[in-house]
Order: sequence, then C-alpha cells, then structure tokens
Amino acid sequence: MGLGSDPWNLSLGPDMVERMFDSVLERQVLPEDLDSLVPGPILAGFLFRIDRSRLNGHDLVVVMRAEARMEAHYAAARMATITEVAHSPNGDADSGVERSDVLVEFASDDVGAALNLTRRAADNELGFALELRERLPKVWETLSQGRIDVRRARTIVQGTSHLSEDTARNVVERIIDRAPNLTTGQLAARIRRLCIETDPEEAKTRYENAREERRVVIEATTDGTADLHAYGLPADRAAAISKKLNRLARNLKKREGSRTMDQLRADVFTDLLYGDHTTGVQARAMVDIRVDLTTLVGLDEKPAEVLGYGPVIADIARRVAREQKKAEWRWAVTDPDTGQVLHNGITCRRPTAALKRHVQIQHPTCVFPGCRMPSVECDLDHRVAVIDGGPTTPCNLAPLCRHHHRVKHEAPWKPTLAPNRNHTWLSRLGHIYTTNGQSP
Repeated sequence: MGLGSDPWNLSLGPDMVERMFDSVLERQVLPEDLDSLVPGPILAGFLFRIDRSRLNGHDLVVVMRAEARMEAHYAAARMATITEVAHSPNGDADSGVERSDVLVEFASDDVGAALNLTRRAADNELGFALELRERLPKVWETLSQGRIDVRRARTIVQGTSHLSEDTARNVVERIIDRAPNLTTGQLAARIRRLCIETDPEEAKTRYENAREERRVVIEATTDGTADLHAYGLPADRAAAISKKLNRLARNLKKREGSRTMDQLRADVFTDLLYGDHTTGVQARAMVDIRVDLTTLVGLDEKPAEVLGYGPVIADIARRVAREQKKAEWRWAVTDPDTGQVLHNGITCRRPTAALKRHVQIQHPTCVFPGCRMPSVECDLDHRVAVIDGGPTTPCNLAPLCRHHHRVKHEAPWKPTLAPNRNHTWLSRLGHIYTTNGQSP
C-alpha cells in the first residue's frame, strides 16, 4: 500500500517512520529563479508541490511573493471572465458563443448569484472588472502579470475614477511601472499628485466644488456613542488641526499615562470644541508644506506637499505662505533629477538644530520601506550607533518612526546607505529592500 493511499499510515514499519521524520527535517531547495518566475502553469505547479515545513524563513518569504503573484494572476483572470459574462446575451448550456456590444442590464445578478455576493458587492465587483478591462487595460495587464495585487489595482482605479478616460490612462502610464514597489498609501498619494499635475485647472475646479459641499455630520452609533464627521475641509487646515491634536495629546500623555493616544486625541478634540479647554496647553495650529519656489510665485501650478497629508493644489500652498508671516521658513536646493537635497538653510531666526533640519528636509518621511510617517514626527536614528563609533553626521542620521526604530534594533533589520543616498535594508530573514526616503 502506498503512502498516499493510507492516510493513517497504519502499515508503516519503524524504518519507514524514521525515514519520514528525516525527510521532514531535510530542507527543500527552491529554484533560483522562483522570485522572477511569471505567473502561469509552471509556477502554479511548483507551488502546489511546496512543503512549507521544509522551508526556512528566507525561502518562505520567496514563496509568499510567488503565491501573491499567482493570486493576482487569478484575480485578473476572474475580472476578465466577469467582463465576458457582462457581455453575454441570454442563453443556456447549449447556446453558441455570442457577445453583446453593450453591457447586459442584469449582468451583476449573474455575478452575485454565482459568487454568493450581495447585490451591492456584485455591482462593485462588476464595476471594478469593467474599469480594469475596458477603461484601464494597462492596470489589468499589470495585475495579470502578478506585478501588482488587487489592492493596488483598486487604489489606481479609485484614484483615477474622477478623471476622463484619456487623462486616467495618462496617469496610469506615468505610475504603473513604479506601482509594484509602492504601498497602497504611497501609491494613492502619488496618484493624487499626478492627477493635479496632469490638469491643474481641473484639479482646482474639483477642489472648489468640494469645498462648496463642506459640512459636519453627526451619526449615532449602536453602542450609544456618536461619531462626528467633517467633510470637504481645506486640506492644509485639516492637516494643521490634526497636527495640533497630536501635539496636545502627546503633551498630556507625558503627564498622565492612563489614556491611550487615540483617547487623548478624541478628548482634546471634544474639550476644544465644547469650550472646556481642560488640556492646559495652548498651541497654534501650524502646517508644514513643501512647495517649489516657481509655484509659490505663480510661475506654474505644480502641486505642493502638506507633510503628513499629501499633495494639494498650488493655490493652497500660496494661501498658506501668505498666512505664515511670522513662521520659520526653511529652504532647500535639490537636484532636479534625483530630488536629493544639495543645500539648505533658514530665512528667519538663527538655526538651533541645523543638522536635524537638514536630515528632515533630505528625508521627508521615515526611511523604513513603505512607511509614510513625516520625519518631523520621527526619531533621529544613528545608522551606526554612537557606541560603535558612528558619527553624528547627515550620512549617518536618518528619521525612523518609533515602531520602525524598534524594528531596526530589536528584530533586527540592518540598514546601509548607498552612494546614491538610498537606504538598503536587510530584513531579519535575509531579504533586501530599498527605499530612498523621498515623499511619495
């Protein structure tokens, strides 16, 4: 009796049992090109034969990436099938192969019944499939190749849904090659910037229309509390309010540690609006914004960047500049090709932490792969520790958020600085990831 036909292995002798345990301990060798193998029958067949109990942590990550490529490939295939279903006229099991030029009215009902989806979920699935196959075929193609996953595909579709088809495809062409190496947060921010760059006037019109619809809505919850939502706020002021809430909450956290940061932010928000002012801390809401000088003086309409929020239209940057009459202004000269900071300074008072400012300007966000925490909210970390002889210089300093600071030291992950100023990270499982620390 073979091993596969006797699931309980009742007939195995002592020698066979010993060989079984030996085989479990033997490491399975992966193909050298597995990380670059395109999705298809060969990759699917190999993954089917994987024994995860015989792989070390490094190889498990390689397999995880391969499985993600296959998952994306199958998802793209399902989107293609859904689209074909949506163009299939009425028929039965013996019908010939026909397609309608127009969308069948009740196609989503076929999708919902077949996949056990609610009506809304079926409508969303069909809409997503049509967006990929008919409006943004380049995104579908990249998904089918396993280079992006469904989450990134949805991010691109949602981020360009308000644009005309030609403009949306233009944005896709400019972002699609970088999309595989971006988190969904980074990808969404870059798409917002590209949407502004592609048609600044249209972006300005959308912004003004949205502001006209600004409102505050209160909703009761099932547990007796209430949710307060503010919609259509100016992006710079919303970012400044969020920054102020964080600052006040952190100050309170230093004095009492019983409440979480989320609870403190909510309490500060409530106290300030209700008029209690029980925080005991007065702080003016400020906003950090990055903008090209040519945009600031009105020579172009390039999008600006509100740190901690993302791209905004040029008009917001110019208004913020007018309002910050007594603010400290930091400036930087950057390489137009790489974006690297070549020189920086300050226009108001004498610098008290010039080195810290230089590092923050050079790296607007945490330099850990995929992290978008603004550098002003991060720890300033020595790449090589001081106790190990590491100098306090721009080349040895980089911003790391508190979580990724711990990851570096406790996991540990090991960073190195490349000649082009990129940060290369060696993970605890032996994989290498690269980030340039630039704003998304």
